[in-house]
Amino acid sequence: MTLILTKDIDTPGLTGIDVYEKTMGGYQSLKKAFSHTPEEVVEMVKASGLRGRGGAGFPTGLKWSFLAKDVFPRYLACNADESEPGTCKDRELMEKNPHMLIEGMILCSYACRINTAYCYIRGEFRHIQRIFDKAVEEAYAKGYLGKNILGSGFDLEMHSHLGAGAYICGEESALLSSLEGCRGEPRLKPPFPAVEGLYSKPTIVNNVETLCVVPFIVNEGPEAHAALGTEKSKGTKLVSVSGHVNKPGNYEVVMGTPTSEIINKHAGGIRNGNKLKAFIPGGSSVPMLPADKADVPYDYESLMEAGSMLGSGALIVMDDTTNVVAETLRLAYFYMHESCGKCTPCREGTRWMHQLLTQIDNGTGKPEQVELLNDICDNMSFKCFCPLGDAAVGPVASSIKYFRQDYEEILAGTKTGV
Repeated sequence: MTLILTKDIDTPGLTGIDVYEKTMGGYQSLKKAFSHTPEEVVEMVKASGLRGRGGAGFPTGLKWSFLAKDVFPRYLACNADESEPGTCKDRELMEKNPHMLIEGMILCSYACRINTAYCYIRGEFRHIQRIFDKAVEEAYAKGYLGKNILGSGFDLEMHSHLGAGAYICGEESALLSSLEGCRGEPRLKPPFPAVEGLYSKPTIVNNVETLCVVPFIVNEGPEAHAALGTEKSKGTKLVSVSGHVNKPGNYEVVMGTPTSEIINKHAGGIRNGNKLKAFIPGGSSVPMLPADKADVPYDYESLMEAGSMLGSGALIVMDDTTNVVAETLRLAYFYMHESCGKCTPCREGTRWMHQLLTQIDNGTGKPEQVELLNDICDNMSFKCFCPLGDAAVGPVASSIKYFRQDYEEILAGTKTGV
C-alpha cells in the first residue's frame, strides 16, 4: 500500500531537517513548485482530488481558488488545534515529522501568493510548539523560509501561535478571532475567510493533515494521489482508532477501506474477545453507528450514506459491555463545557441535554425524557451559530435512534448506569 503520511515516520531523528531531507527527499517539492506558476500549483491540487482532512471534506484546491482576487496581504492559518475527542493524528504528524507540515505550508503559501503563515497549535501542545519552532528555525537556516526562497523571488514568514485550550477554536473563524487576540468565538458567514479572514484579509485555513499531503502531490504528481481511494474520496486517510480495541493508534489507510478491516486488521480486533456494539467513525461530533454497519467503506460518501460522517478521522470503538447512555452522557458533558455560549440554542441546549442524560443515567429519569431529548436535538440541529451545536446533537440523537433499548432498560431499572 502507498503510504503518504506515515512512510518513514518512525525514523530516528526525523524531526531534524538533515534527516528529513536525506530520508524523505525533504523540500524537493519546492524546486518543482517554483518551476510552475502559483495558479498551476493550485490546479495540481485540484486535479489530485485532495479534500480537507479536518472534518468538512471540502476540495482543497477549490478552496484555494476562492481567495479574493487581487486583495493583499493574504494569510495562511494552519489549524493544529486538534481538540476533537478521539483524534490524535495531527499530534503524531507534528511530533514526529514537523518538516512535512512546514513544507506543505510553504507550498500552499506559494500557490496562494501568501507571504505570512501561522500555525495555530492546541494549547495543551506546548511541547509540540517547541518541536515546530525548532523545525521552523532549521528551515530558515536552510533558505526554505524568509526572503527570496531558493532564488525564486518568493518570500514567506512563518510563525506559531499557542491556543488556550478552547475546543471552539478548532472552528476556523473562531481560530482567526483567537489568532487576532480576541475571544475565541465563531464569526458570521458570509464573508468566508477566503474573502475576509485574518485581519479582514483573504485567508486560507487548512488542517495539518491536509497540508502534509501537498508535498506528495507536487513531488509525485496529482495523478499519483488521484489513483488512490474512491471516485470522490481520493488518497489515503490517517485514522485515529481508540476505545475497546487491542491496538489503539493511528493507522493510514486508503480511502474506501472497510471500517471493519481498520478495526479488526489494523487495530487488532475487539478487546477480550468481546463483540462490537457501536462505533463513532469520525470523532465525537459525528453520529454513532451500530455494529451491523461496520463493513461500511471508510470514505466521505459511504459514511454519509450510512448515516454518519468521516469527520476528523477518529474511529471510536465500543464493545458489547458498553452502556451507550453513559458514553453519550460523557460526550454531552464535553459539548456543554466547550460551548462558547454565543448563541442560545447551543448554550442552553447542551446544558439541558446534559441534565436529562444525567437523570436518566443515574436512575431518576422518566420515559418521556427520551422524547424530550429528541425534541431538544431537533431544536438545535442547523439552528446554532456554528457547527458545535450540530456536533453536540450527533451522539445524542444517534444513540437514541440505534440504542434506545439501553435507555429503556435503565429507565425500567433492569440496567444500571455508570
